[in-house]
Amino acid sequence: MTAVAVVTGASSGIGKETAKALAAQGWRVIGIGRDPARSAAAEAEIRAASRTGQVEFLRADLSLMADAARVASEIAARTDRVDILVNNAGGMAKAQIITAEGFDENFASNHLGPFLLTTRLLPLLRHAAALAPKGSVRILNTSSDAGEMIPGLPWDDLQLLQNFNSGRSYCNVKLANVMFARALAKRLAADGIIAHAMHPGFVDSNFINNAPETSQAHMRTLKGQTAEQGADTLVWLATSAEAGQSSGGYFYQRKPRAPNPFAEDDAAVERLWSESEKLLAKIAA
Repeated sequence: MTAVAVVTGASSGIGKETAKALAAQGWRVIGIGRDPARSAAAEAEIRAASRTGQVEFLRADLSLMADAARVASEIAARTDRVDILVNNAGGMAKAQIITAEGFDENFASNHLGPFLLTTRLLPLLRHAAALAPKGSVRILNTSSDAGEMIPGLPWDDLQLLQNFNSGRSYCNVKLANVMFARALAKRLAADGIIAHAMHPGFVDSNFINNAPETSQAHMRTLKGQTAEQGADTLVWLATSAEAGQSSGGYFYQRKPRAPNPFAEDDAAVERLWSESEKLLAKIAA
């Protein structure tokens, strides 16, 4: 049975390069992208690199919980297993946008949508883990060193609905990515499922196009890696034996990196999980 990798944000940047590398290694790849034209072009490129030809794309906007739930159902209709889930989709917002479901778009697309998608796919991940060697089924979150630059999460205004700041919002969700991986590692240890987060470094991609103009100007002064270089640690985390020997880690350039100390507070990690469930319950009610 061919192992299945689900990669979000696979239509460009490091998501596309991760999907391409896994396809070239013989994985069946299910990519998720938001833009139809970009997704179609990426699918063709990934398929051309694939060893098996088993490549397909599903379209979803993970800032919308209805889309995250729908695409999880579409994946379940196509396969009974997911061996690797790469939560890579995300970005930085220029300004606050409130989605039709009442969430801050940046918080929703970077954390809440991936949280919902992951929890909906847990039955497929657990099924794969029951059939595969321990530690080979993995959930990977693309984070950033931005999550290291703040003291912690503002529990009284987690989405910054009262006092939005683009940079702080991005730092918050990238810290949340690391905390989510730690929470998953604890919950899935008995299943033999690994969860990690990683910082890709600055990548020269269209990621910066949606950032505030001041952030774009700063990032254009930096020497960026190629998307392929930025994807290297993700691919390594997905496939190496070494990455399967621990769980709940935070990595940079294939090496463990010290996270924000706030992410190592078990009570804070559990509170983020609880707060995320409460937010999702509001739209399910």
